[in-house]
Amino acid sequence: MGTYKELEKALLIQSENQIFHTNYQKELRFYRAVQEGDTEQVKELFTPLSTTGMGILSPSPIRNIRYHFIVSVALITRFCIEGGLPTETAYTLSDLYIQRADAIQNEDSIAALHKEMIFDFTNLMQNKKTQAVMSKVVLQAINYIHKHLRSPIKESEIAAELHVNSSYLSSLFKRETGMGLKSYLQSARIEAAKNMLKYSEYDYSIISNYLCFSSHSYFISVFKKHTGLTPKEYRNRYFQSNWNE
Repeated sequence: MGTYKELEKALLIQSENQIFHTNYQKELRFYRAVQEGDTEQVKELFTPLSTTGMGILSPSPIRNIRYHFIVSVALITRFCIEGGLPTETAYTLSDLYIQRADAIQNEDSIAALHKEMIFDFTNLMQNKKTQAVMSKVVLQAINYIHKHLRSPIKESEIAAELHVNSSYLSSLFKRETGMGLKSYLQSARIEAAKNMLKYSEYDYSIISNYLCFSSHSYFISVFKKHTGLTPKEYRNRYFQSNWNE
């Protein structure tokens, strides 16, 4: 009975202070828009995180907004996984954003991070939608690549895993994606490296080894080819220096 009394008291206090939770149907439409990669709908339904007008998860304003951030990223992650985003990609991006939010001691910065997180997931889902016209074999190859970025991968291994001829897979993959398997794998590893440079403090050589580049110098060369910057230049430009603000 004690819990019900606390609930009645909390509802009364929230009513008196005009504190209400987000309308459920609107919230559901918002998460569905992220899941669909619908940028315009997300912009229309987006509600910025704020220390006022939200449910109270903590008496501390900074902890309250941080907890709301974590709830938001957890829900978006699961909606995106249901929408077809690779599980490892979704959870890793979620972890990175929660780590960033945990390090920030400024409410406005967490609110800005919340917006960035939402559109990062939305853009990933938008890119995922463009793959909808691809064949099952090519989608399986893409998923295999993303699951094995940290391991040496050969085209023949992917083909064997999917039980198809290597030449057939290579030809089909190039036709449907516009990229060869090796080029796609290299591009996927560079995207992973970019995220690690932006959102972590791992040393360049560790990132290079982690993503299976044959040498540190080769990693620098390939990274610059894809981004126009060396890994060091990229981190200096994009690393979130406001984590500890």
